[in-house]
Amino acid sequence: QTTSSALKGAIQLGITHTVGSLSTKPERDVLMQDFYVVESIFFPSEGSNLTPAHHYNDFRFKTYAPVAFRYFRELFGIRPDDYLYSLCNEPLIELSNSGASGSLFYVSSDDEFIIKTVQHKEAEFLQKLLPGYYMNLNQNPRTLLPKFYGLYCVQAGGKNIRIVVMNNLLPRSVKMHLKYDLKGSTYKRRASQKEREKVFPTYKDLDFMQDIPDGLFLDSDMYNALCKTLQRDCLVLQSFKIMDYSLLVAIHNIDLAQREHAMADGTSQTDTRRPAAQKALYSTAMESIQGEARRGGTIETDDQMGGIPARNAKGERLLLYIGIIDVLQSYRFVKKLEHSWKALVHDGDTVSVHRPSFYAERFQRFMCNTAFKKI
Repeated sequence: QTTSSALKGAIQLGITHTVGSLSTKPERDVLMQDFYVVESIFFPSEGSNLTPAHHYNDFRFKTYAPVAFRYFRELFGIRPDDYLYSLCNEPLIELSNSGASGSLFYVSSDDEFIIKTVQHKEAEFLQKLLPGYYMNLNQNPRTLLPKFYGLYCVQAGGKNIRIVVMNNLLPRSVKMHLKYDLKGSTYKRRASQKEREKVFPTYKDLDFMQDIPDGLFLDSDMYNALCKTLQRDCLVLQSFKIMDYSLLVAIHNIDLAQREHAMADGTSQTDTRRPAAQKALYSTAMESIQGEARRGGTIETDDQMGGIPARNAKGERLLLYIGIIDVLQSYRFVKKLEHSWKALVHDGDTVSVHRPSFYAERFQRFMCNTAFKKI
């Protein structure tokens, strides 16, 4: 319950310090022990010889695996000064639509990064994941898995607030007309009444099948690249015994946007900000899947704003913004229990919680047969 502005301020002070102090350390290969390092620094409000004075209560800032995360940021082409500038130069923007998890979400003012509060278990799990997760990224930086750029903890007033810095999937300068959280499960997968009343609701699998019964159409190269990426990512998640993840699919309808603009032209000045090119490599939906589809020429054109071009059954032109989310829940925790009793009460196969291999197969099948279709 720390006030949000104090938390945002502490995050910015902490990140500024940790990235700054890291820049004095020489570049080197990541070693196994780097994944387990936790650095901690105390920020008294009156300042110290290491830290500036500030208007908040005293706090302690912890950085997990600093050398390892520096390496990951480099892998994604994020320079330390860009990282600092994006996160710490202007106030963070709090997103009102926090997830079902009750996490707080902040976005950097340039849209580049999302900061999300995570539970202790999730932070612990991410730490365990790091060595394997990044072995994978080394082999294949093009992925729809979340890109983790930093893991930190703010300790203040006896509370630990853990935060993770990730890639932002949905640029605010692109208007999303529809948004779905898809798991490939149909059991109770419909947006709640409360969710539907939001300005920008997140719908679920049953809503998708009702609203877009024919699926979203991609040209064959794009479809193949997407399905291949999903297949590879699911294999990684399965190897970590992770499940209950979702594919977030946000849809910008180009034709609808043009009609909306035409309507609005008479009345008001609409926001014509062009999204700035994203700094991080492979951070747009388009780049995440296009290892194969590129081959020399680049498919991505400026007017796609990082989205994946698609069409709906009406033939309207769409841009899709997608990514796999919620990967920090490990099957081993709660899920076994949850599944066994749900399976007794209901038909086990439709329940969203399932063995990781079954979950991965069902997830891929739904995405590549129901959600996305080849033109």
